[in-house]
Amino acid sequence: MCLTDDLDELRNKMNEYINCGVKLGWLICPDEKQVEIYRQGQQKEVLDNSSSLFGEDVLPGLTVDLIDIFTD
Repeated sequence: MCLTDDLDELRNKMNEYINCGVKLGWLICPDEKQVEIYRQGQQKEVLDNSSSLFGEDVLPGLTVDLIDIFTD
């Protein structure tokens, strides 16, 4: 479960990581079946009920299957 206070704290940490040089970060909230994607120099992107994530140019070839994570 993603409680609002905890989620706000995690979002702040993700922003801090990006500000410290991390190029790509994923915040996965299984209960909402939602992923927030953080990238340097960009606004966060929110995916609803996506089946997978990709490592993009940071981790080429990496694919993360979200189906098991999002299955009730």
